[in-house]
Amino acid sequence: MPQVLVIEDDVDVREAIGRLLTATGHEVRLCATALDGLREVAAREPDVVVLDLGLPDLDGAAVLSRIRLTSQVPIVVATAREAESEMIRLLRAGADDYVVKPYSAEQIEARIAAMLRRGRGPTAAGLVVGGLALDPQARTASLDGTALQLSRLEFDLLAYLMERAGTVVSRQQLLGDVWPESRSLETVDVHVTWLRRKLGERAAQPRYLHTVRGVGIRLSAPTQ
Repeated sequence: MPQVLVIEDDVDVREAIGRLLTATGHEVRLCATALDGLREVAAREPDVVVLDLGLPDLDGAAVLSRIRLTSQVPIVVATAREAESEMIRLLRAGADDYVVKPYSAEQIEARIAAMLRRGRGPTAAGLVVGGLALDPQARTASLDGTALQLSRLEFDLLAYLMERAGTVVSRQQLLGDVWPESRSLETVDVHVTWLRRKLGERAAQPRYLHTVRGVGIRLSAPTQ
């Protein structure tokens, strides 16, 4: 049974989410404060965290950063802050998804289901492209024999592109297939940039990730 931790100070929202997730087969733990939520993550790491930003004792963005120091648990940030700059900041800080209030309990349940599907990872056989090697079952990747330290989303992005090596993949394809619960192409751009850094390259001097202007991204082995 998937375990979901909801960190939300609004009692009505918290209980509504809890009722729906329990009814749909989740084990739910509810916390009203940041400190209680952090204790729960440390004591029994959940499968997914739903994190409100407007908590009474500590800003949710700070909670996100603290969780990311020790855990890669999927985190869906729930907030009333709609600015795109805020969304980008939270994604950079380690959020996996972002939903703006007011939202329905059903919407949160759909986002959580997407996180859990993603957590199961790709099922393809081991992939090798040039010096890149990826094992979808073990969820490990390496470059020229050196292990890559990838976040879950970076790993999913790399696996998707390696499965389609040599093919140009549009940003819209990536958004729909790797981030089906998100609607922002900025999500794709941010994670492609992070993945480039992990691979030791820049958009201006690509080795593996090649931007095809106006079309999308192609992963291919270096020619030299």
